[in-house]
Amino acid sequence: MSVRPVKKNRYPHKNLSPHTILKKNNIGEVLIFNNQYIQERIKKTEKLREEGINPYPNQVKKGTPSATFLADCAYVHDIETDEMKQDKTKEYRLTGRLKLIRIMGKAGFAKIEDEDGLVQIYFNRDDLPENYYNTVVKKLFEVGDIIEVKGYPFVTGTGELTLHCLEVNLVTKAISPLPEKFHGIQDQEIKYRQRYLDMIMDAEVTKRFKLRSKIVSSIRRFFEDKGFLEVETPMMHPILGGANAKPFTTHHNALGVDRFLRIAPELYLKKLITGGMDAVFEIGKNFRNEGIDATHNPEFTVIEFYWAYKTYIELMEVTEDLFDYLFDMLKLERKLPYDDKEVDFSTPFARVTWIDSIVNIGGIPREIAEDRDKGLAFLKENNLKYDNNWTIGYVQAELFDEFVEAKLINPTFITDYPVDISPLARRSDENPEIAERFEFFVAGAELANGFSELNDPLDQFERFQAQVDAKELTGDDEAMHMDTDFVKALSYGMTPTAGEGIGIDRLVMMLTNQQTIRDVLLFPAMRPEAPKAPVISAEDKCKKCGNENPDELKPAKKGKGMFCIDGNSCKQRISERT
Repeated sequence: MSVRPVKKNRYPHKNLSPHTILKKNNIGEVLIFNNQYIQERIKKTEKLREEGINPYPNQVKKGTPSATFLADCAYVHDIETDEMKQDKTKEYRLTGRLKLIRIMGKAGFAKIEDEDGLVQIYFNRDDLPENYYNTVVKKLFEVGDIIEVKGYPFVTGTGELTLHCLEVNLVTKAISPLPEKFHGIQDQEIKYRQRYLDMIMDAEVTKRFKLRSKIVSSIRRFFEDKGFLEVETPMMHPILGGANAKPFTTHHNALGVDRFLRIAPELYLKKLITGGMDAVFEIGKNFRNEGIDATHNPEFTVIEFYWAYKTYIELMEVTEDLFDYLFDMLKLERKLPYDDKEVDFSTPFARVTWIDSIVNIGGIPREIAEDRDKGLAFLKENNLKYDNNWTIGYVQAELFDEFVEAKLINPTFITDYPVDISPLARRSDENPEIAERFEFFVAGAELANGFSELNDPLDQFERFQAQVDAKELTGDDEAMHMDTDFVKALSYGMTPTAGEGIGIDRLVMMLTNQQTIRDVLLFPAMRPEAPKAPVISAEDKCKKCGNENPDELKPAKKGKGMFCIDGNSCKQRISERT
């Protein structure tokens, strides 16, 4: 197959000004490129093409990592010489983003950054091809560009290991300028909406997300080493199940039915236990159509695992084992700062029963905590949320949320929850009003939920029915639906099983000392940006006639500012104005 050769400067937008390639949305807002600095960079991109340089080549390979270069060439510091410490016998090729450029006449220094960090480079006019330094490097290379350099190591007079460049090439031209380095990104919303820019400007952000990746892979390895099988279950569910939460609803066109984005994978995973898999886990996204705050995002990552022939007591033990494993693998201290607190992750973790936590930690008198009517009256008297149809479990849950949860700083298991708020958990043999369930709290937030699973199909049917009744009585749109297919699965017999879910996003928050979930999500949910009315600055108008129509303007050949493309129309507007 023959391919037509590409002629120099053969680009579809070659003869268009930056303004003429702009598009407008339906409110007239100029998008993306309506910025004088960007327009100047676009002009430099075209200038590179005129010099025969492709600003976006594709055959460049990654260079030696900066950390490797600095480690391999550390010996240059120790060279004994009365002259400059250097080693011209070694050649290195580095690639990275320009973060700083200092031009000093015929030579210059720069800092380039790759995934490992920063390294200094030096270049001068005489080492580069004729006119390349003056026409390309000095005038067309800018902070933000990605470049490739080749040269040898030397140590500057200030003692910094540096690459003396014999070759400097452009890898990618950046047409959007980076924020000023000293102040960085000041707008927190920009950090979330443009995470790529946040990572470019702050190496600690990239480091945090690399740690998140290690946390997830370590969790996976921990369970695999214990013989668990990783599985994948549906993300679109025919009915709600596995948790009390509001769903996102979608529609399946081919089947002609509505589907819910999953709020939890629990029921599918327990069906696998029924099918004969003794230990399964899934790491994935759940979706809940609820509020957004410091600890909640509409989509979030969890691990749920289910273990045949185990109880909720053994789940608490394996949770402690998991934390010991993570802290060892990640080489973390057992005491970590979190906001203005210190959290001690030394095992074993505290265990407190549900009622004792409300009484001893929350400070609620026991006679109020254990009596539905007195508890309900207490909520009313203190202007707290309540519903006259609530059962004792829901009353206690409101007391717990208001007076206990925020006080649970060090890792704590709260155990033995009421059955009426635990529709999927097994009843205690000793007290049928209590479920063999725990929730795990750290730094005032729930991190995990686990229980001995209910495997009595008749009891499960009654629990589902109670949820349906509660939904009708109280209008609770978070109550579970009747899932007859799951009850049917249980009717074939599920082994005694224990299951747990751990919120990975919140876990990463705790281990990286981040107080908002958005800081541990690469791309958190955000409200749509409000449309901004176009701002026409003096630089966006024709310098002569004041024309503001971007489709009729072109940038000045030298300096800043715009002029009309049609000179006669420009003269006409001037004469009309005078």
